[in-house]
Amino acid sequence: MFLAARHLNKTFCGLFVMFVAACMLGCSATSKVGTTTPTPTPTPTPTPSPSYPSIPPEQITWTNKSKIPAPTAEDPANTQWANGADDFPLTVSSPTANASVTSPLTVQASATPTNPIFFMRVYVDDVSVYYTASNSINTQIFAAPGAHSMIVMAEDTSGYISAIPINITVSSQSQATISGIQTMSGWQSCSADFPASSQRAGQLCAAGNTNVPSSSMTEGVSTPSMDGKSAQFSMSPPGGVANATYGYSNYLYFDPIASGNGVSNFTYDLYFAIDHPDYPQALEFDVNQGFDDTTQPNGGNPIRYTWGSECNLKGDTPPGQWDIWNDSEGVWESTGIPCQASEFQPNAWNHLTWNFHRSGNYVYYDTLTVNGVVTPVNKSYIMQSGWTLEEIDTAFQMDLDEAGDPYNVWLDEVSLTAY
Repeated sequence: MFLAARHLNKTFCGLFVMFVAACMLGCSATSKVGTTTPTPTPTPTPTPSPSYPSIPPEQITWTNKSKIPAPTAEDPANTQWANGADDFPLTVSSPTANASVTSPLTVQASATPTNPIFFMRVYVDDVSVYYTASNSINTQIFAAPGAHSMIVMAEDTSGYISAIPINITVSSQSQATISGIQTMSGWQSCSADFPASSQRAGQLCAAGNTNVPSSSMTEGVSTPSMDGKSAQFSMSPPGGVANATYGYSNYLYFDPIASGNGVSNFTYDLYFAIDHPDYPQALEFDVNQGFDDTTQPNGGNPIRYTWGSECNLKGDTPPGQWDIWNDSEGVWESTGIPCQASEFQPNAWNHLTWNFHRSGNYVYYDTLTVNGVVTPVNKSYIMQSGWTLEEIDTAFQMDLDEAGDPYNVWLDEVSLTAY
């Protein structure tokens, strides 16, 4: 699934799971905020940074050759930076200290270390809920009503750390929808492995054929479009013509749009169109939620809940059905719900809606709706442990068939509703 190292079946399809997949840090995890409800509050004035001590640098042991996607989150109680640290400039412009906010709350911060940035994290009540390899944060965090302690921290590649603790009160949390995801910045992409430009260079991403195909994402496409701003995803062998050398290669696109452990129910809703419905091996649609409860013993409890689905047009699980990802076994499993090329007209819009939730250590696939036909799924699998990448992301993956037939997909009105 999305960004997860997984066993490959004959479809050679990765999920992404992920979080690209993945993940979802990925190539350079910088998430952006879409249109949400409730109505955003006015942009606050940045909180002046208190006087915090400089602390000795920490030893860095994580590299891209590690099997985990990011360095493990620390328990702030066992660090020197829990009450604040100032090894380089770090500014948190939202939220302000002692602010009363509604959930999801906007977190905006930037760091300017002398050395290159290693990562930034956001902790809420000692739970690491957001990770990025960028030197800036612009995300929405879901947190339950009540008083919370928050820490925004940044670390550079030499182990120097700055951190700012902030106390906030969440007055309420209501169902929220992040919409227009296909128009947002922050999208990342990768083929079989993460590219050289990624912090995770060389780690497994979308799996499949290691011959990297040509692929691109173009936002703001007016035709075809439902609202004048669709996103076009193209995939082909180099040169744009079918080539079996690139057969069974995949390309994953994902966007870390939010974070937090304060929500457990999700609706992933979108429209998609294909120019050649009989060309793809499969089309994949995923949602991932990861966080690390650092208050747990043995250095924390990094986990990820992955909801991975694919329209398996030509695979072997069997083909022509919707598959869902079983993270506990690392395999795709068929739902028995048909998904065949004959159901989709070329360049025509199709409406897809997934309803998911999590409870305890399990992910639940509730219902699938395709072009108005609602089908109960009612399957559950155990979540993935040991996933050190904290975010809520949405993902879309394209898979080439055995012949390497090129095709285009357009996504429009992509949204994620959470509560």
